[in-house]
Amino acid sequence: MSERERIGDDDAAEELLRRALLDASDAAAVSLAVDGLPVSEAVTVVFHGRRDLGTIQTYVARGHRGAGETIAARELLRVPCDLDLGDASDRDEAAQLYAEQAASLREALVGADTVLGVWREPLEALAEGDVAVVRSLQLRTPLPAHRLLPVALVAPERRLVVAPVCGARTLAAGKPPLGIACAQQDLARIYPLPDDPERCLAEFEELVAEHAHELAQQLERQEASVERFLELSGDEPPSPPLH
Repeated sequence: MSERERIGDDDAAEELLRRALLDASDAAAVSLAVDGLPVSEAVTVVFHGRRDLGTIQTYVARGHRGAGETIAARELLRVPCDLDLGDASDRDEAAQLYAEQAASLREALVGADTVLGVWREPLEALAEGDVAVVRSLQLRTPLPAHRLLPVALVAPERRLVVAPVCGARTLAAGKPPLGIACAQQDLARIYPLPDDPERCLAEFEELVAEHAHELAQQLERQEASVERFLELSGDEPPSPPLH
C-alpha cells in the first residue's frame, strides 16, 4: 500500500470516528492506558466499535487519558490491529477475549517502544548526538508500513526517521507482526525487533550510500542524454527509419 493510500485510509477512518462521536447511540469505546514506556512515556489505546463499521477499530493517542476524557479525532493514530470478538458465544467469553487481545496489543506496544529505546543510543552515535524524539501523529518522511505508536526517533541532519511499525491483522490472530522502520526520503527498510540496531543502521547506511551512487549515475546519464540531444538540435536531425 502506498503512503497516499494509507493517508486516504486514515482520513476515512477519522471521518467515521468523527461521525460516531457525534452520534454515539449505537457505538461504544473502551480505553486502555499504557504507562512507563521508555520513549513514548504514556499512550492511551482506544477501541471503538460501531454497528455500521463492522469492526472494532483500534486507535492510539499520546499521553495517559482518564476515564470519560474526550479525545479529538485528530489526536488518534489509527492502528490496523482490531479487536475480534466474533468467536464469543456469550458476554463472559467476549470479556475473556477482550482481555486476551487487549493484553496482546499492550505487550506489542511495550515491546516496540522498549526496542525503540534501545535504538536511540546507536542512532545518536551515528548522528553524533543529533537525535530528536518526535511524539506526533504526522511525519514528513513516509514509512513503508503502518505506524504502531505516535512516536519516532529523527536524526534531522541525516533526514533519517526510525519508528515502530506493524502489519495489519486482527488481534484474534495474536500479537501483530512488528518491526522498526528506517526511512530517509525515498528509501526505507523494516527490521525485525530482535535485530541488532548497530548492524541495522550500518546496513541502512550502506543502502543509502549505494542509492545515492545509483542516483548520481542516473542523473549523469540523463544530463549526458540531454547534452547529446541539444547537439543534435543544432544540426539537421536524422530521419527516423521507415518500416
